[in-house]
Amino acid sequence: MTVSLAGRTARPAAQAVALRVGGFGGAAGLEAYLRAQRIDALLDATHPFAVRISAHAAEAAAAASIALLALKRPPWHPVDGDRWLNVADWDAAVAATGSTPRRIFLALGRQDLAAFERAPQHDYLVRSVDPVMPPLRVARATYVCARGPFSEAEDRTLLSAHRIDAVVTKNSGGAATYSKIAAARDLGLEVIMIARPAAPAVPTVETVAEAIAWIDHHHPLTGAKDRGV
Repeated sequence: MTVSLAGRTARPAAQAVALRVGGFGGAAGLEAYLRAQRIDALLDATHPFAVRISAHAAEAAAAASIALLALKRPPWHPVDGDRWLNVADWDAAVAATGSTPRRIFLALGRQDLAAFERAPQHDYLVRSVDPVMPPLRVARATYVCARGPFSEAEDRTLLSAHRIDAVVTKNSGGAATYSKIAAARDLGLEVIMIARPAAPAVPTVETVAEAIAWIDHHHPLTGAKDRGV
């Protein structure tokens, strides 16, 4: 079994199996890798917003005639007390921050931040695993480097300490990064929620247990045919 990472994090978490870091050169490059490594099955466990990687996975798996499954955690849904403003994309999120200066927590990946340079009137708080380089071209931005998961209490303290007015985030789903949503609810803050993009039409499950069962069906982990997924 092999885990493949895109390489956007400088110090990724340790893995218990073989690790490959870096791109493949598009769908054709991924297909070539699948064939060269005699891969039996491909599990697309990328972020729900990594649409290009998912599209390449679907195309490459079809071309190589191997089984493909997507693991996509279910999206979040608002509950009582939430103040969500749902938007379709980054442009709409920037517009939703408004013209009046506010203190905004950008709970986004480093690659998603540049759009907010079009709204330089705000004070931004940015949290990321690795430093944001180059920094945003805005007058006021504070950067916090930290690796989650974070507790609701930790995020409530962070938002309170920086006197945040609104949180901008993607609807990533899952429990690992939900703490900021719960903290914003507790503090009565607006959450500008960016909707998920459309995903390729492939077989999909929502839990790790389902994904493991699928892997074991296509590629028994303890069998002699242990080449990789």
